[in-house]
Amino acid sequence: MAIRAFLHHHWPTVTIAVTAAAIGCAALVMLRNMPPHRIVMATGPEGSAYEEDGKRYQAALAKAGVEVQLRSTAGSVETAELLRDPRSGVSVGLIQGGVVGVMHGGGGGANTAGLESLGTVAYEPLWWFRRRENEGVGADGLRGRKIAIGPPGSGTRALSLELIKRNGMERQVGELLALGPREAAEKLKAGEIDVAFMMTSWDAPVVQELLADERVALSGFPHADAVVALYPFLTKVIVPRGVTDLTRDQPPADVTLMATKTILVVRADLHPAIQYLLLNAAREIHSGPSIFNHANAFPAAEAIDMPLSGEAARFYKSGPPFLHDYFPFWMAALLGKLMILLIPILGVLYPMMRFLPALYDWAMRSKVLRMYGELRLLEDEMAHARGGGGDMREVITRLDRLEEQANHLRVPLAYASELYMLRNHIELVREGVRKQAEKPAE
Repeated sequence: MAIRAFLHHHWPTVTIAVTAAAIGCAALVMLRNMPPHRIVMATGPEGSAYEEDGKRYQAALAKAGVEVQLRSTAGSVETAELLRDPRSGVSVGLIQGGVVGVMHGGGGGANTAGLESLGTVAYEPLWWFRRRENEGVGADGLRGRKIAIGPPGSGTRALSLELIKRNGMERQVGELLALGPREAAEKLKAGEIDVAFMMTSWDAPVVQELLADERVALSGFPHADAVVALYPFLTKVIVPRGVTDLTRDQPPADVTLMATKTILVVRADLHPAIQYLLLNAAREIHSGPSIFNHANAFPAAEAIDMPLSGEAARFYKSGPPFLHDYFPFWMAALLGKLMILLIPILGVLYPMMRFLPALYDWAMRSKVLRMYGELRLLEDEMAHARGGGGDMREVITRLDRLEEQANHLRVPLAYASELYMLRNHIELVREGVRKQAEKPAE
């Protein structure tokens, strides 16, 4: 009863206090959900183009005060495994689109649960380098050869094995070697292996070295259109004649390759503010032209193996949130959350603050008005008693009780005049009762 009485007499204060507490709790939740200042990014083998890209992301995010720790991997398959494992600490990575699905028999979607794409950022061809003296076109060029197909966990290995199997060459190749790009290039130039497959970008140092080496030739895929039709995540690209060396006309003809698209992948629970930083960095790093694409072709809003994140979809549609143009990323994230929080709060507080004074005024006056109602009822009963139809002593008892209630009624100073007026009116009614009692009986 004491709590009920307290709430009855102090409900405006309680309402304001509860609202303030709700706002405070919401603010604490937001502060706990602030973006991190350190993330781990999985790249690729040491010396790969992915490692170089990772360093560029590292430098770009450092400008915003976010530390990016780089972790080398054997390739896309291992990177995807680290991203799926919440205990690895890896929240960002670069992977070759489609190869994870190939590794798992086309079930890439089932093996990328919890991951989201921030878009594709580059073409990554499957390069087919061979010793120049080795003859043979297409699959015949692999018969009996020593072939480097990339280490376990790499996208190169996954796709190379799939294509060798598709061409029915599993038992016809001489030896399959698990070599990374750098080691494979050295052994190919030394004549220790015959063929090297590697998936990396056009401007990767190892690719440029092999293209410039007279002992090495670049082979194309004669059935590229058929392979692209069978594997929709692949794209046919052309290495133009003479693009390596116009004076020596190298390569001596257009070479048809197949390329995956590199995906910038994040865990689905990565903070939106960090995702926007990564997207801004991707636009800065990958928007330039290459021999396979025009300027501003990347990053692109494409989803391969996994869905496009909501932040990425908004970024490609309307750019980063306008707050990111004027504030540091952590402050922009905080202000954005505050705006989201304030909209419903203001929707409640504005009408509350507008009508609260009127409600408070009504609540204070109603305390006095209720007693006026009882006083009016006593006047009616007094008139009835005066006509001989009631007991005047009962009226006096109830009037005394009403006066006692009025004496103990607590109202703010602004409403004291109404309380004093009520007491005066009670006294007037009492005076009427007194006169009625003194009036001689007829």
